[in-house]
Formats: sequence, structure tokens, C-alpha cells
Amino acid sequence: MHFYELIKSMSGTIDLFIDMDGVISSFDFGKPLDFENKRPLLANIKTLEKVSELDNVNMYILSVCRKDNEIEIKNNWLDINAPFFKKENRYILSKETYPNHSSSNLKRLFLTDYKTNNKIILVDDDIRVLSAINDSLDNVMLFQDSELID
Repeated sequence: MHFYELIKSMSGTIDLFIDMDGVISSFDFGKPLDFENKRPLLANIKTLEKVSELDNVNMYILSVCRKDNEIEIKNNWLDINAPFFKKENRYILSKETYPNHSSSNLKRLFLTDYKTNNKIILVDDDIRVLSAINDSLDNVMLFQDSELID
């Protein structure tokens, strides 16, 4: 488990933010609003569950959806497929609440406003998100979802 060993080797407290779509659940561009039927990516979930057991890691979800009602649907999906993500550590941002913002911008703004002395790590599958955060936030360590796969 490469990612687990990598995180385990880091010193200090880590706030680890995980995207949902394409990282812990399948993502079908043809059915973006059908989240309750998304297939869980079990290998990634298993890796992250093991990481969540490390004493120095705080696990968070940082995900974006199109409509406000999808927040509850994503939370229900997490309750069933990845319950180790605590409810209070789930940040699911809706484009309906924040109109005219891309996923990249919403996540960038969230992490800009996030205050901590801990190390911040984001795992995402969207290169636009990773690039936007890489270009503006030097305090966030970034990993693409492929790092979860051994």
C-alpha cells in the first residue's frame, strides 16, 4: 500500500482531503447526477480506511455537486460505502449555492479559507482542480487519485 506507507512516514498532523467522484466512486460523464447508483472504488476505499486509522491523520471529504439536494445523496452514499469518513468531516459544496464557480475554484477557495497548522493534503482525480490549487496554494500537498492504486 504505497499511499498508506507514504502518509505513515510523514511527521506531524495531517489534514487529508479526499474528492469523491472518480476517487472513491466511479464517475460517468453521462450520468453525473446519479450518485446513489455510483459504484464504490473498493481498492481506493480500502486504502483510505487504513490511512484513517493512523493517529496523526484527520480525514475529510472535499467534494462538489451541482445541486443542493445532492449533498444528502452523497452523504448517504458515504454512510453506506465509506462510513469511516465522519459526518462532521464532510465538506460537500454545491454549485447551486455557489453559482458561477467551477469545481476547481470552489475547492481552491475552500482550502484558501481553511485555517490549520497541520499539513494539508488533497487527493483528486481532476487535473484542473489540482492545477488550480498548485498554481495558487503552496501550503497544500497534492496527489492524483492514481497514487492510491498499488
